[in-house]
Amino acid sequence: MKGTLKYLKPYSGTVVLGLIFKFIGAVSELLLPMVLEYVINEVVPRRNVKMIVLLGGLMLLFSLSALLSNIYANRLTVKSSGNMTHDLRYDLFERISYLKSRQVDGVGVPSLISRLTSDSYYINQMVARTLRLGVRAPILLVGGIIITFIEDVYLALVLLACLPVVAVTLYFISRKSMKIYTEVQRRGDDLVRDMQENVTGVRVIKALSKEQYEREKFDGIATRLADEEYRANKVMSLSNPLATLILNMGLVAVIIVGAVRNIEGGTILAVLSYFVIILNAMIAFTKIFVVISRGSASAQRIEQVLKLDPAETCGGYPDGDPAYEIEFRDVSFSYNGVRENVNGVSFTVKRGQTLGILGGTGSGKSTLINLLMRFYDVDSGAIYVCGKDVRNYLAEELRKKFGAAFQSDFLMASSVRENVDYGRRLEQADIDRAITASQAEEFVTGLDGGLDCDLSQKAANLSGGQKQRLIIARAIAGNPEICVLDDVGSALDYRTDAELRKALARYYPSSTKVVVAQRVSSVKHADLIIVMRDGEISGAGTHETLLEECEEYRQIYSAQMGEENA
Repeated sequence: MKGTLKYLKPYSGTVVLGLIFKFIGAVSELLLPMVLEYVINEVVPRRNVKMIVLLGGLMLLFSLSALLSNIYANRLTVKSSGNMTHDLRYDLFERISYLKSRQVDGVGVPSLISRLTSDSYYINQMVARTLRLGVRAPILLVGGIIITFIEDVYLALVLLACLPVVAVTLYFISRKSMKIYTEVQRRGDDLVRDMQENVTGVRVIKALSKEQYEREKFDGIATRLADEEYRANKVMSLSNPLATLILNMGLVAVIIVGAVRNIEGGTILAVLSYFVIILNAMIAFTKIFVVISRGSASAQRIEQVLKLDPAETCGGYPDGDPAYEIEFRDVSFSYNGVRENVNGVSFTVKRGQTLGILGGTGSGKSTLINLLMRFYDVDSGAIYVCGKDVRNYLAEELRKKFGAAFQSDFLMASSVRENVDYGRRLEQADIDRAITASQAEEFVTGLDGGLDCDLSQKAANLSGGQKQRLIIARAIAGNPEICVLDDVGSALDYRTDAELRKALARYYPSSTKVVVAQRVSSVKHADLIIVMRDGEISGAGTHETLLEECEEYRQIYSAQMGEENA
């Protein structure tokens, strides 16, 4: 909790000012019954109308003071808790943005989304309500007890006997609810995960007519979440009625004791008023316990992410051969530590050459790219870029060398120009050249507004091939040293694919190209083609060499291009 509440420190001035006004409002509320007691016991029997009006005005003043002070204090509370939540969300988003891929895998994307949204909201509610009630309630509680002792010791003892019972009840209820709320948050992650899968795969769901299946699956997840929330609310709902019951029993006892001891009516009325004040203060404590229970569970989840260290280790590894732009030297890697996803991979690529990576689904093609760009670190072996181990680079320094386009990449709901530039402030000439080289010029010029045409969400107003060409344009617009195209030609026709390869060679001759594909036509002109199978290289060489020496490549080529071309 400390790691989360430190975000409130910069707004401590606003918090303190709000607490001062809360104090003024609480004291004003405590003074009202005292004035009322004096009026009933002393002024009314003497029929002093002038004094009654004067003291009535004083009570009105205290009432307005309590009202206005609490309103202003609540506004300050909302402001400080809102600013705190803004800063917390910003730092959490920043931390998530820089997390290592393994760390993201460990927490899970749906859980990260849930922590950034719903968990931060519960923390906001916890801070806001605690600041609103956490000062006012103790002042009313302690002040009410003290004044009640001043009024009548016996009546105060009746009241005091009720408070430990209420406190113990609240303690056990909040302790039990804390564990349940943690499970509620985990169920919330499952709900976000299912929603994310449905939104991403909506076309597949519709194509297979599985809407009913998905509704039933979602209903099961939502029901489990609702059940956990019901459990938590059922436990927490006991706090208010139990506290009210106990204190109301005390209220009855106060009336009985007052009647037996023949205490003045004004005094009994004042004590009853303070009893109501104390009752409301205890109920406020129950509300605080509710939000603290849920907020604490959320704070733990957020702090787990904030404590993750996204820093990459840098330095201490020997250099490779500077003659090569890219070198893999006996590289092995596993995502889960059980099965090798890449095993004993070695190859070299010189600057300006094109590397083609071919293989079926799950063969390890994209894993090589993840390792090359150091989204993951190798388990054994080494990867060199420009003769330097990638683990000797700072992450920002390494990735500036790359322009990457991935098959499942995204386009923003903004203009074509902003999507290609992506905040890099590139020259117009660089953007135009990238649009031309990626074969996007033809359709971009036909858009309403050209480069300034706004794309819809997920670029739904473009075809699959048009999206891929813009993704490629973004990758090459910065004139990268190494251009990575990870299966981005899958939606391109053969002619456009061929024109793209020629344009990349013409406009970016010094850039080293890494082309990941499942189509032979996309890599057949590469300087080096490696064929991946089950995480290992089953063949490496030029197109002609592989046709002669690699049976697997020959089979792929024959299946895609026809027997007569084999």
